Amino acid sequence: MTDTNGLEPVATFCGECNCGCPQLFVDPDAPAEQRIILTDDFGQRVQMSFDQFSNLVSDAKSGKLDGIALP
Repeated sequence: MTDTNGLEPVATFCGECNCGCPQLFVDPDAPAEQRIILTDDFGQRVQMSFDQFSNLVSDAKSGKLDGIALP
């Protein structure tokens, strides 16, 4: 499992089980290009900048990511 000490939790995706659901954090001590952290339930993590995360959110809001969520 990924160490989340010192990270500020933002969101948990699912959260209805005890399986180590994916989570979104902010690491206030990380360099700017690694401040946003997304963890998965396999102990992996992706780090990105606020700008990269903002682009991801913008794409999601505009519907660009809708196709990947379909079975």
